[in-house]
Amino acid sequence: MNFNEFDTRADAAIAAGKRITNALHRRLETDESAAIVVSGGSTPAPVYSYMAHKELDWHRVHVLLSDERWVAADHPDSNENMLRTALERSRAAYAQIVPFVDLTKSIDKRCSELNEEIGSLPLPFTSVLLGMGDDGHFASLFPDANELPQALDLQSPDSFVPVATASSPYPRLSMTLAALLRSDEILLLISGAEKRDVLERAAAPGSELPISHLLRQLRVPVDVFWAP
Repeated sequence: MNFNEFDTRADAAIAAGKRITNALHRRLETDESAAIVVSGGSTPAPVYSYMAHKELDWHRVHVLLSDERWVAADHPDSNENMLRTALERSRAAYAQIVPFVDLTKSIDKRCSELNEEIGSLPLPFTSVLLGMGDDGHFASLFPDANELPQALDLQSPDSFVPVATASSPYPRLSMTLAALLRSDEILLLISGAEKRDVLERAAAPGSELPISHLLRQLRVPVDVFWAP
């Protein structure tokens, strides 16, 4: 884990945005297309605002969410809705956002389909941007989820799993740790003293917080972007 500390949350967001944008530029110089994974919520929104107006061949970029609530794509609580709103009326509006939710199907069926569809994307991901909750969850890998052992298994063949948690009024689907590690780099964007404390506890030997499994793995470097 590489820890990067910034004076303000805006500084941390800009630094993360620059890192991802530069990585995309490098990938698109050699490959026809690229794919990144991003997270929902309010914390990463400034990252997307920064990236949205950068000059890039956005039509060659696939964007996936690390997780999603099982609601319609135009629902106010939809991460996809948040992401499309953040990128609209900008160069990044041409990015190919991968839709997750299809309410005409069961969430289990949709996860099975996504497990197949991910194989058609340009892998490895150029970058993965994640956040972390006060309970140590990342993506939708919550401590109380019955699916957690499967989702954290580094040898799991599944890239997506359905998730039920008391922390959410909606069912969710989430990328697994094994899928997120199919990336050149992982950025963890967090802020505040409480989340820094959670991170330090997760990094300690023996921790079983979900995020500790991300920090312990040796496949992909994890860079933390933190601000007060």
